[in-house]
Amino acid sequence: MSQLIACKSRDGVVFGADAKAVDVDANGNLIELKVERLHQLSDHAVILNGGAVAGEAMCRALKRFVDDENLRDVDDIHKAALPFLATEYERFMRKTCEIQPIDPIHQVTFILGGVSRNDSQNPFHIYLLWTKRKLPLLDSDEISTSFSVPRIIKLEHRLHHIVQQQGELDQVITVVRQEMERLAQVDEEVSHPLSFAYITRDGFKHL
Repeated sequence: MSQLIACKSRDGVVFGADAKAVDVDANGNLIELKVERLHQLSDHAVILNGGAVAGEAMCRALKRFVDDENLRDVDDIHKAALPFLATEYERFMRKTCEIQPIDPIHQVTFILGGVSRNDSQNPFHIYLLWTKRKLPLLDSDEISTSFSVPRIIKLEHRLHHIVQQQGELDQVITVVRQEMERLAQVDEEVSHPLSFAYITRDGFKHL
């Protein structure tokens, strides 16, 4: 299990993630693991990985690719990330299929966000990259304001309202942090350590 939250406001993009994951061992038993779900890709882009434990390795591989290609802008990274992660996911699925049947536990979700220097009127973008149900490939959609995985509609509505009212970035950060900390206390599927970060025009900052 994992909990991801992302929200863009007029001043930047805020990210939150927990660290819990489940996997299947060689005997077919579920095991709980701690994984890193928040990854800085550049000074102006971050990616969150949810779902399968393998998503962490996919993000690390993407980070190396982004560095090698000298990609910094979130839109440039998005164009490259979708086919790159689709290939990584297909490789993971092919290997997994050799040893155990496919299960929803193998699905992955990514949230990519950051600054587009090519869009001065709307510089902050967020993209959802998700597993197609029938094929081991990924698809993507742009997120208008906020998104959570699993979905927390009440939280998304609250964040959307803050953004529509031109709320400050600090207000968005506070709401995201409080919700993640609340979930870690009441939901056994969400656990510490929690990770928070934001990106503004000035760049990335880990909270």
